[in-house]
Amino acid sequence: MSEQVKSKDRVTNHGEVFTNKREVNAMLDLVQQETERIDSRFLEPACGTGNFLVEILERKLKVVEVRYKKSQLEYERNAITAISSIYGVDILEDNVIACRDRLLGIFTKYYIHHYKKDFNEAFLLSAEFILSKNIILGDALTMKTIEDTPITFSEWSAVNGSMLKRRDFQLDKLLENVEFDDSEMNLFSDNKEPVFIPQPVAEFPLTHFLKIAEND
Repeated sequence: MSEQVKSKDRVTNHGEVFTNKREVNAMLDLVQQETERIDSRFLEPACGTGNFLVEILERKLKVVEVRYKKSQLEYERNAITAISSIYGVDILEDNVIACRDRLLGIFTKYYIHHYKKDFNEAFLLSAEFILSKNIILGDALTMKTIEDTPITFSEWSAVNGSMLKRRDFQLDKLLENVEFDDSEMNLFSDNKEPVFIPQPVAEFPLTHFLKIAEND
């Protein structure tokens, strides 16, 4: 129980109760194929210290490890794709810091295990920068940050191997329900139903995945 609750006050004030590792993995097993797809995106709207997100990242990195460990460049490209697909929101700052630190720690552990001699600091700086944009301090119910601005996430898309395209989207816009006529249907619909395609609030030029922190 001590692993699920930090304090009674936090439970009372924020309803904070962390999910045990066993239950986390049982739930993730229900969508196992998605957790093992390197580019499959996950959003945890009350991420806490990251119990769900760290397990998802580990599953993805194990796939990257099996497929790409023989090539450091290919490993780095795909590991960046894995970590850039994970998103979280939490209302408590210490949780957000802990979540980012845990994710970066796991990411670093896997990397150093294979490439300790050829360690590339820029690679880890890129991962740290991505986490600063993907793990947000805010309230997923109001879809606002603590500064009362819209929660905004960055979409990271691999282009031509080593290049990344970053586009920023507001969470409230991503979740809007908008009606379309048949001519505006898109390929993301599983049931041939109309789907809203949100517009980015910011776009950034193509950037090498090792230099994304330089182009904020």
